[in-house]
Amino acid sequence: MKPRILVTTLAICSSLPLRAADHLVHSFQKLQLDHYYWSEGANFGDLNHDGKPDAISGPYWWEGPDFVKRHEFYPATTTFMVKHSDGTEERIPGFEGALGKRNAYSTDNFFTFVHDFNGDGWNDILTYGLPGTPAYLYINPAGRETHWVRHSVFDAVDNESPTFADVLGNGQPKILCNSNGTFGFAGPAGSDPTAPWPFTTISGKGPWGNFNHGLGVGDVNGDGLPDILERGAWWEQPKRGTAPGLWTRHPAAFSPGGGAQMYAYDVNGDGLTDVVTSIAAHGYGLGWYEQLRDKDADGHPLFKTHVFMNKEPSENRYGVTFSQLHAVELVDIDGDGLKDIVTGKCFWAHGPSGDPDPSAPSVLYWFQLVRGADGSVDWVPHLIDSDSGVGRQIGVADVNGDGRPDLIIGNKKGTFVFLHQVKTVSESDWTALQPKVKFPTAGDQQLKAEDVIQRTGAPRPAPKPAALPEVK
Repeated sequence: MKPRILVTTLAICSSLPLRAADHLVHSFQKLQLDHYYWSEGANFGDLNHDGKPDAISGPYWWEGPDFVKRHEFYPATTTFMVKHSDGTEERIPGFEGALGKRNAYSTDNFFTFVHDFNGDGWNDILTYGLPGTPAYLYINPAGRETHWVRHSVFDAVDNESPTFADVLGNGQPKILCNSNGTFGFAGPAGSDPTAPWPFTTISGKGPWGNFNHGLGVGDVNGDGLPDILERGAWWEQPKRGTAPGLWTRHPAAFSPGGGAQMYAYDVNGDGLTDVVTSIAAHGYGLGWYEQLRDKDADGHPLFKTHVFMNKEPSENRYGVTFSQLHAVELVDIDGDGLKDIVTGKCFWAHGPSGDPDPSAPSVLYWFQLVRGADGSVDWVPHLIDSDSGVGRQIGVADVNGDGRPDLIIGNKKGTFVFLHQVKTVSESDWTALQPKVKFPTAGDQQLKAEDVIQRTGAPRPAPKPAALPEVK
């Protein structure tokens, strides 16, 4: 087993205080579990039945919470050859990524999810590979040191942000994806989870190929049923008790360029569900789409676009910009009751020359959601790391039981765990660490600590009718 490399992040992330006397600074300790490129995604889950989340990336899992002991759950046989400038050649484990010179993909592993599928009390592993390839279920051997038996449970998982979620709201998570030109979900149909999983389509056939970008699930219209989000619409789940059939499509240009994971969340606290996502997985842009109280002619919600980071530094109040936001997570980082955005630059998403700024620093950020007393919203950027970035998936769990979310990344630079740490500092140190507004806009001044409200995410009073929406 390769020894781990431990690095402490150079950047320190701070948050607004929960009380006047609290000046808390959030930082992340970086553990590099592997140098080699095995997967575009990684996740946490308790695999050895000790009650503590373990780290999973590619063919390996590491025992938490220290992640020193590594296990191989399927054969790690992939290698590639690199020719050096002196003419010598070197064979390197894994797929060709940062240690190589050209573009390649971890074809058999892009996403990892953990769930006890057979009900034996031991969590199993579900993986998806390059869009258009099968989903594989690996059954946990209940503590025995051996390769796990692999079962191909679904033939073609399409989309570049498929997930594993409770799509129907019945406590039974499903594969959510495109497949053969339709949106839908797949899951076990009977008592044997290793048998092929049937696919339930919720749409007609459309122009959605293997590499369609942008997908998510959440209750958009507030009826208590999860809906499906895609870059050009949201699909309304039929009411309980109605005859099964296709879901109703409501057009909405959430992410014209095709982003990453999509989330339904009340960003501004007005009681209406908004949508959060990146704008272009292979370009620039991060934003949220505000659901308005105005409706279209059919009585369906309208949305207003808020892009708060784009190609130019001046398009972000704090001057932050980076490309290739190919993975997005929404999680409460600072414990204030509001969900924050975690995202970063996907290193070589299309190789060393395929996307804008492919060799720029592979940054990882969290954007702190802050609500103002006037109903305004700010996303304050905090740099976590500048030499890791994201792949196609960001794993989140509290790995050491301290109540704070930790992160795991798998991509072409390797596998990284970021352990969340918090300390109390003086008011002057806290103030010095706050990100500074570089491009203030009229009526949009930097929020102060005393202006922050709704720390628990409770709805504020409904705003006055908004202007015409930018997106219909």
